[in-house]
Amino acid sequence: MSETRTKWQPELYNQKHSFVYHYGEALIKLLNPKQNERVLDVGCGSGQLTDKINNLSNEAIGIDKSAEMIADAKSKFPNIEFHVGDAENFAFEKKFDAIFSNATLHWVKNYRRAIQCMYDNLKPNGKIVVEFGGKGNVQTIVNQLRNSLKKRNYKEQSDLHLWYFPSIGEYSTALESAGFRVLLAEHYDRPTELADENTGIKDWISMFAESFFIGVSENHIAEIKCEVQEKIKKQCLINGKWFADYKRIRIVATKEKLNIIPSSV
Repeated sequence: MSETRTKWQPELYNQKHSFVYHYGEALIKLLNPKQNERVLDVGCGSGQLTDKINNLSNEAIGIDKSAEMIADAKSKFPNIEFHVGDAENFAFEKKFDAIFSNATLHWVKNYRRAIQCMYDNLKPNGKIVVEFGGKGNVQTIVNQLRNSLKKRNYKEQSDLHLWYFPSIGEYSTALESAGFRVLLAEHYDRPTELADENTGIKDWISMFAESFFIGVSENHIAEIKCEVQEKIKKQCLINGKWFADYKRIRIVATKEKLNIIPSSV
């Protein structure tokens, strides 16, 4: 399929998918922002984590590609600077002590460009603290979604590659190639409880995977969502609660300060 744009719905995001930023609170502890440090939150969404970082550093800025989410962030946190911005193409005149990103970079398929942007916008010895979907993320949900689409002859939609879920080795190598020093890299399972006991998987698809339904007949959309939820019940319905099969990558890396070694005489 041609390039798609996810239409973010702040109300649905905050009501039923607040786990995204609640899980990100642990990442802030790893960031450990200090007073007067300048921090950029890449993919800030509705700004909840940007606000928490700002309370610790006093200078946090948030960017997000979604104008809808940025409008929501500005309405919630008017004292913080937010911008509509692309993780693949951003530049600030004043560099940052740290760049933070939670649950965003798997949406960025041109990952090398995003890495270069982060590197270019950091001060020497600045750091990135990021977490996003890794290899195998939501595989159970997405595989069934592809099968349900294909069964109804939506082959083009079933072949859509909406996300970038790398291995640790792949992403760490790309960071090192750009000049970063990787201090921490881990890949872990994080089964994630969904809010609604009746429509958990269907809501997840509506929030994060609507692009798969471009060109799908209206009468098939609800049918497919119901089928996906029913087919994966054995794997994803645990003690009456729906869980998404999340697998996450968490990385801390620093921008190496170049040491100029004098040539021998």
